[in-house]
Amino acid sequence: MKNPLMAGIVLITAILSGLIGYFIGIYIQQGTLSQTPIQTWTPPEKIRAAWIYIGPIGDYGWSYMHEIGRRVVQELFKDWLETTYVADVSEGQLMETIDKLVQEGYNVIFTTSFDFMDKTIEAAKKYPNVMFFQCSGYKRAPNVGTYFADLYQVYYLNGLIAGALTKTGKIGYIAAYTIPEVVRHINAFAIGAKEVGEQLGKNIEVYVIEIGDWVAPQKAKWAAQELVERYNVDVLAFTEDTTATVEFAEQKGVYVFGHYSPMLKFGPNYVVSGQLVRWERIYADILVKIKAGVLTPYNLDKVDYWYLLSSGAVDLGADIDENGNVVMINPKYVDVLKNIIVVDKTDGQKLSVYDLVMKRYWQMKNAFLVIPLQFSSFTHKYENITSIYVDWGTNLGKLPYSIASAFDPFMGPLEGYCLFDPGESTSAYCRNAYKNAPVEIPSNVRLGHEDLWTMDWFLSYVKLVAG
Repeated sequence: MKNPLMAGIVLITAILSGLIGYFIGIYIQQGTLSQTPIQTWTPPEKIRAAWIYIGPIGDYGWSYMHEIGRRVVQELFKDWLETTYVADVSEGQLMETIDKLVQEGYNVIFTTSFDFMDKTIEAAKKYPNVMFFQCSGYKRAPNVGTYFADLYQVYYLNGLIAGALTKTGKIGYIAAYTIPEVVRHINAFAIGAKEVGEQLGKNIEVYVIEIGDWVAPQKAKWAAQELVERYNVDVLAFTEDTTATVEFAEQKGVYVFGHYSPMLKFGPNYVVSGQLVRWERIYADILVKIKAGVLTPYNLDKVDYWYLLSSGAVDLGADIDENGNVVMINPKYVDVLKNIIVVDKTDGQKLSVYDLVMKRYWQMKNAFLVIPLQFSSFTHKYENITSIYVDWGTNLGKLPYSIASAFDPFMGPLEGYCLFDPGESTSAYCRNAYKNAPVEIPSNVRLGHEDLWTMDWFLSYVKLVAG
């Protein structure tokens, strides 16, 4: 005869075991207690990377410089990298282009336009084992990272020169679109021009015409002519992807700054300086990290390169010489700028405009520690920290340790106005305001990544005009 107590214990144990098993099964189904499978990925022996360009590679602008970046990494890593490109791809053609590249075996795809952002995300869902990198967008996924090389600091340096050279105080700017990227270019350029121009007794005003196209040489030429003839500007700058503005300025004898690529040969007498982008700096970093297994199709959702002057991805320059070196300023203007004397507003030092440009260049260039912070969306918040205090011990004690650049053009006080109605606004300053509402950046406030990335306001002395 069985012991009733033991029988009861056995029965209770069986019931408890059944209940525990039931709930464990439920939790496992729900993922509560399940162990997430480790996703392993082995880098391919040969990386096959493809670039998709929105414009022609002969534009001497955006797509051209991405293509130069591709050529650099192809030559550098030719023992394990195979590349191709497709140019002149519209947003509507992107998916079929990606389909074809994937079918051909390309496992890394760079989509090089903001317009490609949404369809890149869509393609990534369709091809989860392919790694995508989208230029200038903000949407990411496990197999989609983002990247951008920002020129606003270089535009500021160009502005310093423009403020020194203008005689009328009126400066013209041709903008493809008034999106945040272009708006911060224009504002940075204007800050530099005003910083020098005001000291020389000039009332700096910047006139902007938006042409509504990235590659439209006739529109760019027309806008340049309007700015010169109607608004009496004697300096031109631009953010659009052709050489039309430079060629017009050379014909008319107007100072001009090249954009994106070496443009001195298109205007040898009037191109003063410009901005150069080095996409290869980012492409090399991405590809090396893929080959080393650091970047995989499972961990790109926080990868967001936002490289500035300190990284080497952008530079001050008008040309590349026969030895491959950057020509920062047209030699014809070096002595001119060395003979114009101003005062550095930050420390009172008296110096030439040429020396001020070089001083600011190195103040922004030397922010070496900020470079790793510019790699990830998670770390952008640290980029604006000017310095931290580190205890060195011994007899040194605590000393400041620089993080961000020693100088940045977007430091208050700054005054401006919102460009759009609230529904179209993106920044914290304008999204709850109204068109033309005032924007005030207090003294000693330095704008950070989010403020710059969403910039939708012009400085008070920048005017958007109709052509």
